[in-house]
Amino acid sequence: MDKQFSRAVAVLAGALFLTGCSEAPKPAESKSAEAPAKADPTGPPEAVDGGTAFYEMYKPARAWAPDLLPLTLASGEIPGIKNEDGKAGMWSAVFVSPSLGEARTFVYAVADHGSDIHKGVSARGAQAWSGATPQSRPFQITELSIKSEDAFKTASKMAGAWLKKHPGEKVSITLASSARSAGPVWYIMWGSRKSGYLALVSATTGLPVK
Repeated sequence: MDKQFSRAVAVLAGALFLTGCSEAPKPAESKSAEAPAKADPTGPPEAVDGGTAFYEMYKPARAWAPDLLPLTLASGEIPGIKNEDGKAGMWSAVFVSPSLGEARTFVYAVADHGSDIHKGVSARGAQAWSGATPQSRPFQITELSIKSEDAFKTASKMAGAWLKKHPGEKVSITLASSARSAGPVWYIMWGSRKSGYLALVSATTGLPVK
């Protein structure tokens, strides 16, 4: 594993750690942030692009903290909903508020799952946030120009040779920013951090990040 890959994995691991910590809600505080969307009469629910989910979560998040900044966005899974082509059945976003010194996770799902995941947008309880770190820093919403499905197309070309040898590997998508990048980056990983393939695509330009 070369140094560039190791650094990218370290940043991704840090982003996922922050997302996981922020997503641990107190049971009484996990509730719907807005009324679930009406059922789609044209067919069963389908996976959505990360950008679509992000803006659905951004709207209620603004009511929590007008000065909010996005920190991470990560794909998730809903049983029965196929994640493919850069789309997912569930997305979780961590927003931070510099004025409050808090971070809060919002979840967007296309269908209900268990007692914690509800169709539409749900908010988790706020947690203390001490500020940006070299591995994880907030970014401006104006820096998010490239959809996850477009980043996935670029990443798939980058991973072409590897994917031919490892077909059918599960893929995860994370959006995050660190001191090593000029802006937010889509981290698209097939397989695991030990034996998978990680492709980095700028969320601002759509170009591969080396």
